[in-house]
Amino acid sequence: MSFNFPVEVLKGLQTPYYYYDMALLEQTLRYVRSEADQYGYKVHYAVKANANERLLKAINAKGFGADCVSGNEVQKALDCGFDPSGVVYAGVGKSDREINIGLDNDIACFNVESIPELEIIDELAGLKGKIANVALRINPNVNANTHHYIRTGLEENKFGINQWDLENVLDVLKRMKHVKLLGLHFHIGSQIMDLNSFKDLCLRVNEIQKWFISHQIFPEVINVGGGLGIDYEQPDANAIPDFKSFFRLFDEILELKPGQELHFELGRSMVAQCGVLMSKVLYVKNGVNTKFAIIDAGMNDLIRPALYQAYHKVENLSSTGETEKYDVVGPICESSDCFGKAIVLPETKRGDLITIRSAGAYGEVMANGYNLREIPVAYYSDNI
Repeated sequence: MSFNFPVEVLKGLQTPYYYYDMALLEQTLRYVRSEADQYGYKVHYAVKANANERLLKAINAKGFGADCVSGNEVQKALDCGFDPSGVVYAGVGKSDREINIGLDNDIACFNVESIPELEIIDELAGLKGKIANVALRINPNVNANTHHYIRTGLEENKFGINQWDLENVLDVLKRMKHVKLLGLHFHIGSQIMDLNSFKDLCLRVNEIQKWFISHQIFPEVINVGGGLGIDYEQPDANAIPDFKSFFRLFDEILELKPGQELHFELGRSMVAQCGVLMSKVLYVKNGVNTKFAIIDAGMNDLIRPALYQAYHKVENLSSTGETEKYDVVGPICESSDCFGKAIVLPETKRGDLITIRSAGAYGEVMANGYNLREIPVAYYSDNI
């Protein structure tokens, strides 16, 4: 299934804006659900990828849980109907206020990243007379082979508990009366295209689990995070990631024990391809070695190219003329406000409708008001 562009309708909307193909989202969610259900796996949607309310409600309707990395994400998930029993809360810097949101709503689990955090959760839970379920986020020291800003599973990263500190963690847990160790949590990074990285994760999880069992600890839950990437270069040819191979790999390599549950926290792979950023050409300007197509969307609307040097396919939906090369840039007063250099487009002119593809993840949710620009509104294929 490829993305549906009702071009004539989209031309009449004020740009820039986000546009979501809800049919593509529905098909993607159904596929994730069917593949995960084959193995009894539980999937929590990573809210940080896109916290759009319409998308969250569609995801909740399919029975997925929510993976949150702030107290406000926890609250948003609950407000959108997610059952607290399916809400997990990760993050290296949870404030007392945020922890209390989770405790007050009896969420499923806190993914704990340090001994000091474990101590604070125990203290706050004690003040409420509650027992908090926790999973230890362990840094597996596995290279995700992705952009260094979105690698999270190496010892040099700020995330998780290093394996050499686990003995100390167990000593601390023995003294605690208001936390229950529910499971182990791992996450090695984002936009991972090489499944061998997940194979390496599985092998490391097997080793770590053996260590815990040797210490008479039998985790109920193994949570392997997310990170499955998408095809930014060919969004129509590969509109839905290969969830079949992804889940099968874990079934074949990860050694679950009887009664254990395997949990995932997928974000980008579930929503990225269903969203695009729509814009129009303001001016075409001749440069020394190129032409600039200056559009009305900027890096404040989609920051990934400026922040990560990320590629997003850019298309002109208005023209079928001879092709030329353009640097597609926005109006922000920064040289980094560029969506791509030497992009081959049909002859482009003022007023042409431009789409920036695969923007359903880390697009709208990261939009900001830099240069006092307005945050783009969102439109949906089922109600325009």
